[in-house]
Amino acid sequence: MTTKKPAKPVKPAVPRARAAAARKPAPPAGTVRVAAVQMASSPNVASNLAEAERLIELAVDAGARLVVLPEFFCIMSAKNAEVVKVREPEGSGPIQNFLARMAKKHHIWLIGGSVPLEANAANKVRNSCLVYDERGKQIARYDKIHLFGLDLGNEHYQESTLIEPGDKVVVVSSPFGRIGLSVCYDLRFPELYRAMPDVDIIVVPSAFTATTGRAHFETLVRARAIENLAYVIAPAQGGYHLSGRETHGDSMIVDPWGVVLDRLPRGSGVVTANLNPAYQASLRTSLPALKHRFVTCSQIKVEVVERRAVAKRASQNAGEPAIK
Repeated sequence: MTTKKPAKPVKPAVPRARAAAARKPAPPAGTVRVAAVQMASSPNVASNLAEAERLIELAVDAGARLVVLPEFFCIMSAKNAEVVKVREPEGSGPIQNFLARMAKKHHIWLIGGSVPLEANAANKVRNSCLVYDERGKQIARYDKIHLFGLDLGNEHYQESTLIEPGDKVVVVSSPFGRIGLSVCYDLRFPELYRAMPDVDIIVVPSAFTATTGRAHFETLVRARAIENLAYVIAPAQGGYHLSGRETHGDSMIVDPWGVVLDRLPRGSGVVTANLNPAYQASLRTSLPALKHRFVTCSQIKVEVVERRAVAKRASQNAGEPAIK
């Protein structure tokens, strides 16, 4: 009697983003892997958090130790009242609890793109970029300063009807270098980044419109990288939203020479890249443009968040840059 070899079970198809993440080798010694997450968020907070969790796991699987989410990753709605309804006081609420839990669970630094926090006005929010360390502790907050306005053909946006602006620049020390925080429309104002002292990494969680993003997003991101000789991590909203809005996407990570290291034109997913402090230092030595500045931005309020170094297990610290 002949016996047939049992057929091998068919493996489920691997999503493109996960397959790409699985192919990533370990980062070279002296570098650190970072990730930018792209989403097309809806008005439903719970579903957005579930999607963010899936994408954070993809980033972690790819070896990322710093993960950055897009602007308003937790809610995108055409109705201001829906955003105001889910705003949270600083330090509590389901969105902030989620970010703290993800950072602690995966032992990563997590930058929560932006979250609607309570504002002084009852009908507005603060568009707040929150930073969590590997213990799940919130260590920095930046409130978006520049509020987007557009009146172009059939497109009309006025963020000031919903958002109360911040008034200070924030830079935070991390194991990966000094991180300058900004959000979306801030990208058009180079003086904000010039006010950041000794910044190594700039994050720009965004939700550019399809129109303005197609025209300017890449140019602006690369310009901020080049003029500050800094890495720029720019996660974005990208796609069609249930609210009817279309966002540009094209999340990218750019090196201090203006080279795009990885990008995702459209749809949900993760882009990753290795940050190399030695390479960045060599560029700054060869082209010391930052030392040649003579116009300062001293009138701009700046908060620098220093963090005490946390002892790490040797196995986790092998080949990684020291805490600055």
